[in-house]
Amino acid sequence: SRAALPLTAVAEAAALARATARRSLITLAHLGYVVAEDGLFRLTPRVLDLGFARLSALTLPEIAQPHLASLVARVHDSASMAVLVGDDIQYVARVPTVRIMSVDITLGTRFPAHATSMGRVLLAGLPSRERGERLRRADLRPLTPRTVTSAARLDAILDQADRDGHALVEEELEEGLRSIAVPVRDRDGRVVAAINVSMHAGRLTAGQARESLLPPLRDTAARIERDLHVAGRHLKIRTS
Repeated sequence: SRAALPLTAVAEAAALARATARRSLITLAHLGYVVAEDGLFRLTPRVLDLGFARLSALTLPEIAQPHLASLVARVHDSASMAVLVGDDIQYVARVPTVRIMSVDITLGTRFPAHATSMGRVLLAGLPSRERGERLRRADLRPLTPRTVTSAARLDAILDQADRDGHALVEEELEEGLRSIAVPVRDRDGRVVAAINVSMHAGRLTAGQARESLLPPLRDTAARIERDLHVAGRHLKIRTS
């Protein structure tokens, strides 16, 4: 927080003995991270290298994973992150609790976007022209008797998801499964991913699920976005 500090202030701030702080500063100066001028020590731009190597390898799933783990600890249901790949969603991060689907979801698992809560959030975040083109060419095949297969109806659902800032899907991907998702946005406000919580449809009503799960979901998305925005100041973060 200060441009330069004397040795005593450095030692106090680091809770080190004065002699220890002096030896550390001499080493850092030798390595080019610190310069000493008129009894004051200041950092050089080279200190950015210390964090940049790690930052440059950071991906969005790595940013999201600890936040998803905290979300699962709060809601006691599985949480995931997905991105849009063609007409599918692809799972890039996941923290499971108990298995609630017949398909074992692992990183890289893909599902049709139109029948999933994360897919609808991601589709809702697209520019209207691109969304329309996707819906015209999409194979809206039914996966359960409740799957929406009408492009016009799905477009209206996506408009509502965009206005609401979330999507809830009831037994459209698999019978007995409910999921609710919210978007994750980059620094420019673009939807780059979605996170969801999934559960057995019979455990809560849709209204109860929204009431109990939307606040922690939105809080988790905000925490992921804060980390993403900070990292995004320095480089482009990969989504997988």
